[in-house]
Amino acid sequence: MRKLLAVLNFIDAMNDWVGRVLWFGIILMTLLVLSEVTRRYVFNAPTVWGNELTQLIFAVYVVLSGGYVLRWGAHVNVDILYSHFSTRNKAYVDIVTSFLFFLFCGMMLIYGGSLAWESISIWERSNSAWRPPLYPFKMMIPLGAMLLLLQGAAKLVRDILTAAGLSSEMTGERGEIHEH
Repeated sequence: MRKLLAVLNFIDAMNDWVGRVLWFGIILMTLLVLSEVTRRYVFNAPTVWGNELTQLIFAVYVVLSGGYVLRWGAHVNVDILYSHFSTRNKAYVDIVTSFLFFLFCGMMLIYGGSLAWESISIWERSNSAWRPPLYPFKMMIPLGAMLLLLQGAAKLVRDILTAAGLSSEMTGERGEIHEH
């Protein structure tokens, strides 16, 4: 059990680290947009790369943040009934519906991986005037899918422990599980 708990905490820590790194992407995008708006409307000298680079950074941010967002339960939910369930009943529902999550992650891995591989194989570049390489950005799709899949697997294990009545004495305040 100790090794399982260590793996779950490692997955959490990895997605937390990714989330903290992605925070800098928000700052970078903000600075890029501010710079581009200033160049365009104050100096009448927009760049050919500013808007596209902002879009590429945003795409990386969205794709890689899925595991972090799942870790902290921040995905959008329609929880008209779910919010009234006990923690244990929520775990049961999450276990039963987890196949949909894993189906989505599997498709994202398969098709995102195929898209990334194709992009790498032709050294794909944008068709814009700037022509940045696209393959490094497309490689983030299967990586993001893997981070999300790992966090989903960790959530499923925690849901199983909760449904079995084992998690209340092992869960810390931040959601980490540790033995007592």
